[in-house]
Amino acid sequence: MNRLAEATSPYLLQHADNPVDWWPWCDEAFAEAKRRDVPVLISVGYSACHWCHVMAHESFEDDGVGKLLNEGFVAIKVDREERPDVDAVYMTATQAMTGQGGWPMTVFATPDGTPFFCGTYFPRPNFVRLLESVGAAWRDQREAVLRQGAAVVEAIGGAQAVGGPTAPLTAELLDAAADQLASEYDEVNGGFGGAPKFPPHMNLLFLLRHHQRTGSARSLEIVRHTCEAMARGGIHDQLAGGFARYSVDGYWTVPHFEKMLYDNALLLRVYTHLWRLTGDALALRVARDTARFLADELHRPGQGFASALDADTEGVEGLTYVWTPAQLVEVLGEEDGWWAADLFAVTDAGSFEKGTSVLRLARDVDDADPAVRERWQVVVRRLLAARDTRPQPARDDKVVAAWNGLAITALAEFVRLVETTGRVGTEGEANLLEGVTIVADGALRDTAEYLARVHVSDGRLRRASRDGRVGDPAGVLEDYGCVAEAFCAVHQVTGEGRWLDLAGQLIDAALAHFAAPGGAFHDTADDAEQLVARPADPTDNATPSGRSAIVAALVAYAALTGENRYREAAEAALSTVAPIVGRHARFTGYAATVGEALLSGPYEIAVATDDPATDPLVAAAYRHAPPGAVIVAGPPDQPGVPLLAGRPLVDGRAAAYVCRGFVCQRPVTGVEELVGQLR
Repeated sequence: MNRLAEATSPYLLQHADNPVDWWPWCDEAFAEAKRRDVPVLISVGYSACHWCHVMAHESFEDDGVGKLLNEGFVAIKVDREERPDVDAVYMTATQAMTGQGGWPMTVFATPDGTPFFCGTYFPRPNFVRLLESVGAAWRDQREAVLRQGAAVVEAIGGAQAVGGPTAPLTAELLDAAADQLASEYDEVNGGFGGAPKFPPHMNLLFLLRHHQRTGSARSLEIVRHTCEAMARGGIHDQLAGGFARYSVDGYWTVPHFEKMLYDNALLLRVYTHLWRLTGDALALRVARDTARFLADELHRPGQGFASALDADTEGVEGLTYVWTPAQLVEVLGEEDGWWAADLFAVTDAGSFEKGTSVLRLARDVDDADPAVRERWQVVVRRLLAARDTRPQPARDDKVVAAWNGLAITALAEFVRLVETTGRVGTEGEANLLEGVTIVADGALRDTAEYLARVHVSDGRLRRASRDGRVGDPAGVLEDYGCVAEAFCAVHQVTGEGRWLDLAGQLIDAALAHFAAPGGAFHDTADDAEQLVARPADPTDNATPSGRSAIVAALVAYAALTGENRYREAAEAALSTVAPIVGRHARFTGYAATVGEALLSGPYEIAVATDDPATDPLVAAAYRHAPPGAVIVAGPPDQPGVPLLAGRPLVDGRAAAYVCRGFVCQRPVTGVEELVGQLR
């Protein structure tokens, strides 16, 4: 009997009709394996994973494979996005055994969950042979299997252990991290490393803050060049906005077409702040279109942000997105069709499969004549309308707390900066930006309310929900950190004290249930389900580590409340990551980003004003804020806003208070004076 029909995970629901008698991850599944005295197959993947779909079609939908699995194993299907703790433990085992990892992840374990054989994707013939071999080994070589499992568990425990050397995260270490990134930088194509190439969003955030602190032209140029290369490449959707997960080549041309919420949230922050610091027109356009993608394609009113769009459409990767010159001419007519083919590098030979091309921006049009820009945008709208009539990729509408937190924070930064900047570009461009900002503001507020209503209960978090129904998995550390940081951002946008209170509840719960000796944190709570190891990964990967995420929340909350014990906890946690920062900068980007905020202060900027929406002091604060600064604006002594307590107007005029550690410089009433204090 397949038991996945009631799952909240779209990935599990995709397997609900398999001939495999799947179980969700639960104690009952392991008890069944013990009762039958059979090994467990733990199959881990996620909804937007191309090779997960391939293995499903080849093996899990096959009656013969289903018969083998059902007779000799208890099969458990796991959504790695819903259970990152399970994924982390068994991925560590997979990497220890094979030297690499990926999804789908295929793990064979004893009935107590001890892994003894691990791998990733297996073609059907190989998988059938593997099932037969594992079954035979379990029957005939049980002692050897158990010894192998014990050795793997010992390796996992060592890899996931907390403790180790600590050191303050100093300016010297952060400078060393920036130098290391510069030495590994791809001077030709931007980014770091070769194929496949992933957007290095957290490293770019760090380098932007490093540039702000040091004035490093090198750090800024790495960000500017990488952002332009990605924005012009096929990894960036030139019609609807948003970025794919990675490019399969080293120069951003052909993407793996899945679009993840967390990537786009983090990239929105990068492009927003690149625009803030440089005024770059391309950065503003990409930030605008990424915010629009989040609000239009992933946000579901009253239900939060969906997790991803699939790579495949009707089983074909990229079907929705690729073009030929003839298709462009068919939609646009002869003249505009060939103009678009030149603009987007669409050729008869193609850049993808079967003579099709992924759209890339081959010409510099962001700074072109307004008439050229208008023609470009008309072409984009017509092509997008035509593309919308094609079959569309599936959407994984599971709501992950941490990723929704990342999206809220990014949109809050984008919205406040745009709202306080005024109209930019041509009349049409300014109207579009204003419209996107209104929709983005509504999406971030709606999602914050959803998380508070559905995911938070008695100061604790649940990891995932779908269609307004929260799932069973408990929140992990990254959920607490990312959502608490988001609630701090919403507090700054709205001036409402309840968001700061909610952030404090989550942070206190994290300190009570996730903290480890010496300032470190575990990724799972002390009262969560006990796995074969308790994960505690300090490194940033596709998303911020739980440790980096909670440090970011601690820093923001301490700055907004003036409660120093939270800053001390942040410094202690960063000291456990500091020894890694200088040696492995590419895997500590968010930790280094938060480190720059602590080194800067962070600044606390309070603007006492009766008109926070249009006050020029507020605009100047957002435009010139030092790294990681918190900003609140509103009437003096506004309830629930500690930064505005005791901050009066000056001679009846709006006044800005620039503080560090709640110790403030003299209040100023002029923009130039405020900018001077922020430099």
